[in-house]
Amino acid sequence: MRKTTDYDAGQLKLAVLIDADNTQPSIAEGLLAEVAKYGVASVKRIYGDWTTTKLTQWKAKLLEYAIQPIQQFAYTSGKNATDSAMIIDAMDLLYTEKLDGFCVVSSDSDFTRLAARMREAGKLVLGFGERKTPKPFVSAVDKFIYTDILRGPAEEETAAKDEPKRKAPAPQDLKIDRKLKALLCDAVEDSADETGWAYLGPVGQYVANRQPDFDPRNYGFRKLAELIRSCGWFEVEERSSPTDTGKQIYIRKRQGR
Repeated sequence: MRKTTDYDAGQLKLAVLIDADNTQPSIAEGLLAEVAKYGVASVKRIYGDWTTTKLTQWKAKLLEYAIQPIQQFAYTSGKNATDSAMIIDAMDLLYTEKLDGFCVVSSDSDFTRLAARMREAGKLVLGFGERKTPKPFVSAVDKFIYTDILRGPAEEETAAKDEPKRKAPAPQDLKIDRKLKALLCDAVEDSADETGWAYLGPVGQYVANRQPDFDPRNYGFRKLAELIRSCGWFEVEERSSPTDTGKQIYIRKRQGR
């Protein structure tokens, strides 16, 4: 199966499918900016019952970001018809359009099998959702991004108060995060040469393959290198690149850690 790094990010054609019932409109700008890191959002659709007042805030975003609304009536109380409409559309797009990947924006576990099926077809699958997203859906995608890290300061202030959020730990709290330490140490050991040094690129890929929802922004850092430097578990060395003028970052576990 093709991994994220196998794609030319500037050429990927992606479909962005948004479950309006399970997604806050405050993340619209950050969501599309994140998608742009992977490719071009050639399909942008959002699903919900647009005859109700519940989606009023989303309506203001549709024209601004050229997102196509798909009407789905709630035929039965307590049943989410939106999920079914998204799944049917996704499968239609999978077989009728030449797309490289799908961005499924929802916190609902109903999309777990859909994500797995699209990956089986060799498509890149990105998931976006709240912290409450069930683990099976998170694990079913190539990369999962929590939507609370996509908001800017203004969006944070206007976000719904009832949306579950997890505060990113302060840098000093990293030292007591045993799960994070084990993940990073395993990644370094797997990528290291005979001297114990590992290039940061393969370390990041190992982490992404093993834990789809890993993101340094969840810990308050923009880049993996910043998290690595801050945690104190590794020696960090910058080396000149043989191919360009930039520096390459290598890391090694500190002795006795």
